[in-house]
Amino acid sequence: MKGIDTNVLVRYIVQDDEAQSRIASHFLEKECTINSPAFINGIVLCELVWVLESAYEYTHEEIVTVLECILKVRQFHLHEPDVLWRSLQGYAQGSADFVDHYIMQLNHHYDCLSTVTFDKKAAKLPFLELLL
Repeated sequence: MKGIDTNVLVRYIVQDDEAQSRIASHFLEKECTINSPAFINGIVLCELVWVLESAYEYTHEEIVTVLECILKVRQFHLHEPDVLWRSLQGYAQGSADFVDHYIMQLNHHYDCLSTVTFDKKAAKLPFLELLL
């Protein structure tokens, strides 16, 4: 199994660099199979969301669609897919950034009663609390 870095997903999704996009497309479409999936971890998806928002001005809805597609692909082996799906569900509702949902869900998955933060927006999520 090979892991995928954020920039490979970006090149594949955005198709903004002809040479790298061609290589990424070949790898993802030909070399990643159900029997030999590529590994994607949550940090890569957090970076992907940030890059698509900040550098490519993707809308919230477009990013939700991209993440749903990635999470459904059987040629990808996801690290803690249940955590990623719950993170996506929260993000899709628009209540906070994807990374905030991911941090909250990951920590909750590992039995944290709550996660403290100084981020007032994120602190509105369940299992997050504002540190005063």
